[in-house]
Amino acid sequence: MPHPQAKVRRMFELVEPIATVTFSEVANEAFLALGMRNYWDGYFAGRAAPLGPAPAEVVHAVFYNFADGEVARHIPWVWGKTTPQEAIAVRERGSAAALRQTIGELADSPGLARVADLATRAAVSAPTQGRALYAGLRALEVPEEPVARLWHAATLLREHRGDGHNAVLLAHGIGGTEAHVLLALSLGMKAERFGRIHHLPKAQLAAVVDGLRDRGLVDAAGGFTDAGRTTKERIEALTDELAAPAYDVLSADELDELIAGLKPIAGLFS
Repeated sequence: MPHPQAKVRRMFELVEPIATVTFSEVANEAFLALGMRNYWDGYFAGRAAPLGPAPAEVVHAVFYNFADGEVARHIPWVWGKTTPQEAIAVRERGSAAALRQTIGELADSPGLARVADLATRAAVSAPTQGRALYAGLRALEVPEEPVARLWHAATLLREHRGDGHNAVLLAHGIGGTEAHVLLALSLGMKAERFGRIHHLPKAQLAAVVDGLRDRGLVDAAGGFTDAGRTTKERIEALTDELAAPAYDVLSADELDELIAGLKPIAGLFS
């Protein structure tokens, strides 16, 4: 019997901060030590590494929501400084160090290994069909050390959901930059203030917002219309639905145990 959608959404909320520790300063410094020029070099090297030395066009397609040309500023340049194999190892070490630093003594608590094991069981059981980035991660060896294993599992679950999210966006005709605009609005923020797109040329961003306005999703003031809010909610609900099979391998009690075990860990990021 499928798990309730609310629990699938709760898992997303709990694994997201654990997975995204990979984008923190600790992990970034590890990539800078390899010769990366800036944060985004390390971001693309680490996150794209499971795809191998794929060209920028492929990475852009898989990542989906970056503006045109952004990926090409880093891929394939980064592969002249490191290899995908080395980037995978550096990312894992840096992310595990960052997670350990954040959660402190919880890293050595008796229950952490159990949480990592439950999360890993779910993370390596999900379907790979149509999920290129998740499939690339699934091909990697699972770390033995519990903190690294928990980060790896959280990353698998995050990217599995993310690949499904891209499919839902595509099915709704929502482009990559449009997806960021809708996310910004759902957070109560105007598009031009959202960190992932605020750097875009004003005319380019205005054209994206105008396109959403023409479709009835954004109002004259740059906020959600009722149709826009409904569309965003439907996209998130379908994304949860596509993410749910990752947890089928766990019993209801095991999923509750995993959620309970993740709460104090994720709570340290707020």
